[in-house]
Amino acid sequence: MTEDVQARLEALRREINFHNYRYHVLDSPVISDAAYDRLLRELTELEREHPELITPDSPSQRAGGAPSERFEKVAHPAPILSLANAMDVEELRAWYERTLKLTPAGASLAFVVEPKIDGLTVVLRYEAGRFVRGATRGDGEVGEDITANLRTVRSIPLRIPADPAAGAPPARLVVRGEAYMPLDQFQRFNKRQEEAGEQIFANPRNAAAGSLRQLDPTITASRPLSLLVYAIVAAEGISVNTQWETLNTLRRLGFPVAADVARFEDFEAVAAHCLAWMERRDTLNYEADGLVVKIDDLGLASRLGVVGKDPRGAIAFKYPAREATTRLRDVGVNVGRTGTLNPYAMLEPVLLGGVTIKQATLHNYDDIARRDIRIGDMVIVRRAGDVIPQVIGPIKDLRHGDERPVSPPTHCPACGEPAVRPEGEVAIYCENAGCPAQLVRRVEHFVSRDAMDIEGFGSRLSEIFVEQGLLHDVADLYALKAEDLLRLEGFADKSANKLLAAIAGSKRRPLTRLLNALGIRGVGVVAAGDLARRFGALDRLAAASEEELREIEGIGPVTAATVVEYFSRPRHQALLAKLRAAGVQTQEEAAPTPTAQPLAGKSFVITGTLPGMSREAAKAMIEAAGGKVIGSVSAKTDYLVIGDAPGGAKFNAAKTLGIPMIDEPALLRLIRGESA
Repeated sequence: MTEDVQARLEALRREINFHNYRYHVLDSPVISDAAYDRLLRELTELEREHPELITPDSPSQRAGGAPSERFEKVAHPAPILSLANAMDVEELRAWYERTLKLTPAGASLAFVVEPKIDGLTVVLRYEAGRFVRGATRGDGEVGEDITANLRTVRSIPLRIPADPAAGAPPARLVVRGEAYMPLDQFQRFNKRQEEAGEQIFANPRNAAAGSLRQLDPTITASRPLSLLVYAIVAAEGISVNTQWETLNTLRRLGFPVAADVARFEDFEAVAAHCLAWMERRDTLNYEADGLVVKIDDLGLASRLGVVGKDPRGAIAFKYPAREATTRLRDVGVNVGRTGTLNPYAMLEPVLLGGVTIKQATLHNYDDIARRDIRIGDMVIVRRAGDVIPQVIGPIKDLRHGDERPVSPPTHCPACGEPAVRPEGEVAIYCENAGCPAQLVRRVEHFVSRDAMDIEGFGSRLSEIFVEQGLLHDVADLYALKAEDLLRLEGFADKSANKLLAAIAGSKRRPLTRLLNALGIRGVGVVAAGDLARRFGALDRLAAASEEELREIEGIGPVTAATVVEYFSRPRHQALLAKLRAAGVQTQEEAAPTPTAQPLAGKSFVITGTLPGMSREAAKAMIEAAGGKVIGSVSAKTDYLVIGDAPGGAKFNAAKTLGIPMIDEPALLRLIRGESA
């Protein structure tokens, strides 16, 4: 009877490990979740009845065992070396030329280029196909035994090969990889941590390292970790001669291997690839701080030897840093268009991503207090792509004791009026309707691309026109004359007439644009479209009750109350009267026929965070132009719209299928009927 149970347990473990491989590594499950759950339930019930038959590689052991008091030390079978860095193509070329001089005459060089994942290096040991030990890199010779924690990472195979059809496992195999936290999972994880009042992490690497060095494996099991493997450290029963063959062998055995690898036989192609990849950095769903260039021939790479702790046969091509540390000199206050008093960091200048950073975003005063950010702190500043830099948090270990807490403002810095914090809100407001700083921001918003879209009228002109007393509200835009502009520096007849023509043209914008342009709190692109479609005219919306507004899907009680309050204020009624008198369109036009819509029949998938609008706003604009937004990439997808930190699965699917990939500006050109 015990032999029958043991045979069934072995069969269940093989099958569940195979399905884990299909789901967590290949992202291609072949059974339903319910069927998988039945297999796992049968396994755990049999193991509960026969605890003496539980094995370390059983899928049931991924949940984590008892906490450890400390990590044991473990020696690696071969040195786990670091890499020298090349900070630009010239340094990469210098490495290549040094390598050429050491390469035997007549030998040809080929290269494998892999993403340099910014995570925690781990070393995994398998015996007879079973995962028996996992360790950190440590000092390269000796690491810490974190086997119990690594067992909880679902992309790590507990038995190889993961697919039984792949043949017998090697007698012994030691591999090297990088544990990391996917970017989309990191954002959700940090949000859960914040809501629970737990530690939040500055970046995914810290989160991965902190998660794997928990003494309690059940904590590690609760965190969304993943792994990519890229090297064989030692092996018995398996032989590979090239790095390219190594990666393919690791895939065959069931290890997760980066999809974004390439092989080249020409160095100039390597250099071009490295430069091109800088543009793709933000399309990955993991942090990569560069690329690793390796000589493909492992024998040659070994004969080239090591300099210090850096192998001559590989080099890291590093990207400009995303993060830096600098001192927070002070906290300033910006006044938003709705009167919000928004804090920003004033920093000691620091070079980050090729740009000197002097200011950075601080979300709000509650967030500053929660993170315990103080004036005088050394802080971590992050900049991803072209996104405005933000302060991640303080480095508390570097404090001297003279740092000062940040106090919320008691008065508006622009007009001196008392600041107000409404009950239940995080934001602090200046409620002075005549505040000049608010007017500048309101004008900026009114003329912006998603609002009245007045070409050539940006932030600087908003400031100048308000400072010169030409604008007392946004309706004054339509009273501007050529002589008003010509007395300002930088304007001539042609430029003045061009701007006035753009202002006049904006009068014909649809009601949706006008409602967004008014800057009613809580009414953005999507809500403006909903309100315009429901009421069709500004007068009817202005007369609507909260009850009528709340009948609209997506309009909640707070927004409904805000809209009613906005239209009840005499100064807003006067503003709307001026806009009507100026000839601004206040009724929604009839929707164009589908054939006239620029995106008619086109389907779009959106991935990542768009810099200039929310995903909901982009979806609304696409649908208003006749297009359709779907959730996943298929052969029927026309475009993949890519923002910051996109999902890797969607990007890879689009790449495989040859789907055109566009950014936000290209999407807006399509919506306007232009070519992307």
